[in-house]
Amino acid sequence: MHGRKAYQLVKDFASGEKGHLKSFNNELFDRVIEECNEHHNALQSLIRKMQEEGLEVQTAKNADHYGALIHHLSLIRNKRCLMAYVYNRAEIVRELAWNVGLLHELPHEIQEKLNETEEQYFKDHSKSLKLYMSQMNLDVNVDMVPPKDPYIKVRVLEDLGSGIILSDKTANFARHSMHFLKRTDAEQYISRDKDVSY
Repeated sequence: MHGRKAYQLVKDFASGEKGHLKSFNNELFDRVIEECNEHHNALQSLIRKMQEEGLEVQTAKNADHYGALIHHLSLIRNKRCLMAYVYNRAEIVRELAWNVGLLHELPHEIQEKLNETEEQYFKDHSKSLKLYMSQMNLDVNVDMVPPKDPYIKVRVLEDLGSGIILSDKTANFARHSMHFLKRTDAEQYISRDKDVSY
């Protein structure tokens, strides 16, 4: 029955765990596109028939007019389902760039679930973010909650040594020393060694 394939495509996406991808359903996606082509051809055929009979397509209220309307509405519904499926998957793919980090490739188990277009979208999105960060000299992937201040006060818990090069100076991270650092400089030591507190 027409329309069920498009509905099933959206239902298939919605049945997955929030924020997680199932494999791209190529078979069902292609069948919905075939159905769209069928509706489009039937719509064009009915419009041609009405024009050949000399009827005004917009105003003639006969069986062909209502048939064309049904095919038109079905075509719109199927397109909306396809767009919802692709858009919601793209949202998750975009989030992956933030979750796995911009310098890393997607894990193999996630790559298997993407089609070629989605893989390219992930690469292009990550590349754009990297370019933006390099031009702005800003790592937007450090902290997902915007800080109130780009600088933080840190206390070194374990001796990390001297001559450590930061973005705007060198530092001596001796045990119990206190520093006022850029959040981006401190974050790499906090996440790596947990030897700095703030």
